[in-house]
Amino acid sequence: MSSSSAAGPTAADLLAAIDERELAEVIYRYGEERHARRIARAIVRARASGPIRTTGELAAIVRRAAGGRRGRIDPATRTFQALRIHVNRELEGLEAALRAMAGALAPGGRLAVIAFHSLEDRPVKHTLAALAREGTVRLLTRRPVRPGPAERVRNPRARSARLRAAERTA
Repeated sequence: MSSSSAAGPTAADLLAAIDERELAEVIYRYGEERHARRIARAIVRARASGPIRTTGELAAIVRRAAGGRRGRIDPATRTFQALRIHVNRELEGLEAALRAMAGALAPGGRLAVIAFHSLEDRPVKHTLAALAREGTVRLLTRRPVRPGPAERVRNPRARSARLRAAERTA
């Protein structure tokens, strides 16, 4: 929640201005959060008494609204993911970028893409499959390559990584 607005609106700007319905949509679409409406309502209620200034404040609001910890993943994770994806416009242009990268490869050149959640992986999977049907690439991974237990122990952040690869055809 940087205070620098050089790159455009921040998550803090978004939280201060967005209406409840639109916030719930952002949280649901980009965070795949089933409690999106409840979380959006809690955020709007909390900001009525003053701006949400820190990630800690936001996390506490979301945890209360979502019902606390369930398992290993913090309940605020999906909401933070949704805000980051929306603010940074992370999914815009993904298909076009993948097509451009595949087109820039020499025959036999390889493209490898690591996605960390299904919102990224789904368009990667579909775009690479479309390129394979068009004859531009040959898929090297029919299913995503996931980290094994040893890698997850060495690097816990890798737990959700999915690697997909393709090779440029002649």
